[in-house]
Amino acid sequence: MSAVPREAGRAGRRPVTSTDRISAAAIELFAEQGFEDTSVDQIAEAAHIGRRTFFRYFPSKNAVPWGDFDAHLSLMRAELAATPAGAPLGEALRAALLNFNTYPPGEERAHRRRMTLILGAPSLQAYSMLMYTGWRQVIADYVGDRMGVDPRGHVPQTVAWMLLGVALAAYEQWLIDESADLLDLLDAGARTLTGGLAAFG
Repeated sequence: MSAVPREAGRAGRRPVTSTDRISAAAIELFAEQGFEDTSVDQIAEAAHIGRRTFFRYFPSKNAVPWGDFDAHLSLMRAELAATPAGAPLGEALRAALLNFNTYPPGEERAHRRRMTLILGAPSLQAYSMLMYTGWRQVIADYVGDRMGVDPRGHVPQTVAWMLLGVALAAYEQWLIDESADLLDLLDAGARTLTGGLAAFG
């Protein structure tokens, strides 16, 4: 659920290997020939690396569409920790959701391809649940800290699941409608979460 910018190589020089560059090369292959029909060897070849180097960056092919997800989670955790103590909880979570899912200019096509894979490839769903668990835990930890309760408790975990639902619903609509703005969808969903259903009667 996060954009992974690709790095530009210098002319006349072999690009430096990075998680983002390998992931970007793989996304292109997945879009062209399908996730199931793309091998690790093909990804390594497209990224101009060896098979052993690939596994230094990713534990499996299933991890590739997620890029350096741990780095994004660490950044979200740090941003939440830096939120002013007096900020309303709902507003802090809304801001974190929008920041986490903001992708660089010019990356919409690549991000759509990435999220189409993550949400649509059947063989990725089990791995995606693991990634969602890590994402939810960052949210639950923050909510638990703000409320002074165990983040494993019912309320922090409920909030984390609800915010994940907001994100997934926004992405589903964004992938269906190419004219839709992702951040607008996320913002509307987050405001529905924080405002409650009472506003709808």
